[in-house]
Amino acid sequence: MKLAIVEDDINMRKSLEIALGEYEEFEVVSFKNAKDALKKLDDSIDLIITDINMPQMDGIEFLRELNGRYEALIITGNATLNKAIDSIRLGVKDFLTKPFDIETLVAAIHRAKKAKEVIAKTPKKSEETKEQSFISTSPALQKALMLANKAAKTDAAILLLGESGVGKEVFANYIHNHSLRAKAPFIAINMAAIPDNLLESELFGYEKGAFTDATEGRAGKFESANGGSVFLDEIGEMPASLQAKLLRVLQEKEIVRLGSSKPIKVDIRFIAATNADIQKKIKKGEFREDLFFRLQTIPIHIPPLRERTEEIIPLCEWKLEEVDKQYGVGKKKWGKGAKEQLLSYKWPGNIRELLSVVERAAILCEDDTIMPEDLFLSSRESGGAKKIANLEEELIYEALKASDSDVDSAAELLGMQKQVLLEKMKHYHINF
Repeated sequence: MKLAIVEDDINMRKSLEIALGEYEEFEVVSFKNAKDALKKLDDSIDLIITDINMPQMDGIEFLRELNGRYEALIITGNATLNKAIDSIRLGVKDFLTKPFDIETLVAAIHRAKKAKEVIAKTPKKSEETKEQSFISTSPALQKALMLANKAAKTDAAILLLGESGVGKEVFANYIHNHSLRAKAPFIAINMAAIPDNLLESELFGYEKGAFTDATEGRAGKFESANGGSVFLDEIGEMPASLQAKLLRVLQEKEIVRLGSSKPIKVDIRFIAATNADIQKKIKKGEFREDLFFRLQTIPIHIPPLRERTEEIIPLCEWKLEEVDKQYGVGKKKWGKGAKEQLLSYKWPGNIRELLSVVERAAILCEDDTIMPEDLFLSSRESGGAKKIANLEEELIYEALKASDSDVDSAAELLGMQKQVLLEKMKHYHINF
């Protein structure tokens, strides 16, 4: 199992590298900061262990840049509950508060590995099931869906507009699956998730010798999608240097690999998406107007979840079933006030946030009933009025809940001595 440590404290970084390196099952690489990691991470990494509080780019921003490409766990000296929730929304599997012993870290790594294996063994959802997690009879969505069905029958470029988390990629997949290209590849590319210096080679491919590490030629995403559809997410983040090249692909239907002058014909249907104000970017000179017009032959606006509240509970029920299939948490029911809180919350993160909240609640709730406090929505909506200043307090509380108030078991879960836990409970006024 290959681990990547991202930690700005050199002593902590070296200590972790040495301690984990003593385990035969682990191969360890380390990075002094998040920006360094982003430049050098590759597909061989199985798990990232990152600090939250780092200079230049903190752990939360780092996880956003990774965009779910890697499993991750966090080590931190202190953090607010808001940061913890942000991390959970970004897919973090575990938290460890400093100081901790190496056995506790190894146990967390094993839990992350087991969760990954369970997910890998879970049968892939059919395209119909994927669509059910997004498409509904909501009147607000039906207008967009009708337009998508019409557009799917053509090869016109489509621009999906809407807030982050509304399900633009699922919508793009839906369009592809209902088009004449349905049996050909569908390739999704997030412009914000790939470093600028790697994006051109990812999209266009390269020939042997094009740059130092190019020991052999490789086809890019556009070539690989030939005959099918390409989904360009966060198109507003595409570097200006590549916008002209993308325009050429749209106009000439050909690409040129890095290190080559030979054009290669491609037959691709483009679907782009953005939550940015492209018109504002055009005025600032950050986005080409001619490219924008090419991409938005058919613009489709996907409404936010707060405008389709009839979808919220069905989506929650679907997610509870999925969590049970993946983790075996058992069938869950809603406690008094939980559904009302789900329906009254504004969901700024839309479907992505909703599904993350439900997954977390299903895993951490005390028994088979999800209560309002398991959702952590009141603290988000109050803008932090209910912040827990120290993540340690929240973790102790959750450990006690998970161990049915058994202090010995909770201490073992937290990797600390029983007496230390009792002292911390007294300090935080936690009574179980």
